[in-house]
Amino acid sequence: MDATIDIGLARADEASAIAVHSRDLVEHGLDWRWKPGRLRRAIAARDTNVAVARHDGRLAGFGVMQYFDEEAHLCLLAVLPAWQRRGIGAALVGWLETAALEAGIGVIRLEARRRNAVARAFYRRLGYDEVTLSTGYYAPDEDAVRLAKDLWLAPPG
Repeated sequence: MDATIDIGLARADEASAIAVHSRDLVEHGLDWRWKPGRLRRAIAARDTNVAVARHDGRLAGFGVMQYFDEEAHLCLLAVLPAWQRRGIGAALVGWLETAALEAGIGVIRLEARRRNAVARAFYRRLGYDEVTLSTGYYAPDEDAVRLAKDLWLAPPG
């Protein structure tokens, strides 16, 4: 990863930019669900981390993880196109996995579009297992593959 990338918690004033990038990079072709208000609430929530990767203070990527009693759900992850293939996505996931372990949570679950072979391969490289197929998860013709990782067995990274 580029040494000038910093990862930390998002600020409320970054919610709009994250929302637009979520709409364009993650939610394209679907109903827009991660709008600025929802992201502001996630940033303020005690059960959610919104992590951002920044270069010189500018957004390069983001991830949203919600925590439950015994597991966490990776809701969103994206790296802006100009910053892709530099290890930023893996660094964001690693940061969020470490946060989960520090909260005493060892299992992370997520979904990826069935047709998104790149995302599915990315998560498999990070130690996530494809668990099941969820037909019509995103839309009637857009299935999801559910993935999971047990951090107690496969630490972050």
